[in-house]
Amino acid sequence: MAKIVPFKGILYNPNKIHDLSDVAAPPYDVISEQDQCYFYDCHSQNVIRLILGKIAENDRPGNNCHTRAAECFQQWRSEKILVQDHSPAFYLTSVQFPFEDRTITRFGLIASVRLEPFEKGIILPHEKTFSKVKSERLELMKVCHTNFSPIFSLYSDRNGVLDFLKNSVADKIPDNIFTEKRNGHQHKMWRITAPEIHRYVSESMRESRIFIADGHHRYETALNYRDWLAAKTPDFSENHPANYVMMYLSSMEDPGVVILPAHRMLKGVSDSLLAEFIQKAEAYFDIVRIPYSQKEGSRGKNEFLAKLKSDTDRTVFGVSLKNTRELYLLTLKPGVMKEMFGNEIPDALRNLDVTVLTRLILMEMLGFDQAGLDNEKLIAYSSIAEEAVDAPGAGKCDISFILNPTKIEQVRDIALKGLIMPRKSTYFYPKVITGQVMNGLKAED
Repeated sequence: MAKIVPFKGILYNPNKIHDLSDVAAPPYDVISEQDQCYFYDCHSQNVIRLILGKIAENDRPGNNCHTRAAECFQQWRSEKILVQDHSPAFYLTSVQFPFEDRTITRFGLIASVRLEPFEKGIILPHEKTFSKVKSERLELMKVCHTNFSPIFSLYSDRNGVLDFLKNSVADKIPDNIFTEKRNGHQHKMWRITAPEIHRYVSESMRESRIFIADGHHRYETALNYRDWLAAKTPDFSENHPANYVMMYLSSMEDPGVVILPAHRMLKGVSDSLLAEFIQKAEAYFDIVRIPYSQKEGSRGKNEFLAKLKSDTDRTVFGVSLKNTRELYLLTLKPGVMKEMFGNEIPDALRNLDVTVLTRLILMEMLGFDQAGLDNEKLIAYSSIAEEAVDAPGAGKCDISFILNPTKIEQVRDIALKGLIMPRKSTYFYPKVITGQVMNGLKAED
């Protein structure tokens, strides 16, 4: 049974911060070094200083990016830059964004959700995580005791909870509204404090299964933080705030739920493996070659990407190699995955694009082991196909794999079966913004 409750959010004080676009940022895991610098320069109280502080050469235990985040957080609270709501609230949000040839609006409810182990089947993952990332996030939580970013989750809104909430604020001015400067995404948020609405939402969502869309590391870290705190707190109880985590809940049926592919860019692949890769691939894939050179413009790249996107019913990859003047489309031959991995991989996972890429290409053909798959220095990700295509030619990687997006139905079905996709199988877009509301995890919060 899912327990979804209101909480007393910690928010930027509108009397001190007049434009939230100055202080908001995406989640930490999609922020590049260049982006980090941009958000640092935006405002001295930008949330980047809490979620992804800069690392210094003389960092040590007791003085590092995490302890500096904790110092910033406490200072901003003492100076009333950040203030806590006096009454528990649900926070209804909307984000309006352009996508392809249309404008889309996605709604989400930010609430406090009781932590549950995955094996209970109440809150379900769909991806593997990186162990190093979880340990790093845990160190931040240990000193800040706060959820700075909501976990992006999905549920099937059979009871029309989000429509009910939208109707409840239809005649109300948003508590905050701002537009991101770099991408034009417009955000709105409404506080909902009425106890009768709280009861209706909590009761209506009791039987919901919640699917983590984005934030697996943060969710698993929240479980680890709760266990760490419980072990060192003699009077830790079922009602302690650390038993809960801040989530952004959106409907699976919402047309604003968009999934982009997470393209792979690999480093550390030997020249001998690269030289024989296409020849080896012919045993498993039908291959189309498309002439392309970055110096000759985008004609070949556009043709390549158009053909890839037009064939979503089959398992098709785009491949870009360094030191070549061709792009390649690899279409999986029938029966290959069943013949090779039929006794190893369940049917529901076997022919997913990301499974074929991970098990057949990365592991079988390129020799990656689990440690290599877990090494973010060897595998980089991008949701921008053009960037992934150009990366090998620009010397940023050795080989890129360009994918079609995973479907929302696949995410749901695999999670319901208790199965896990390979890491970075999905890129839900846009990410849930950080800075609208935060959730304190100390008992006094």
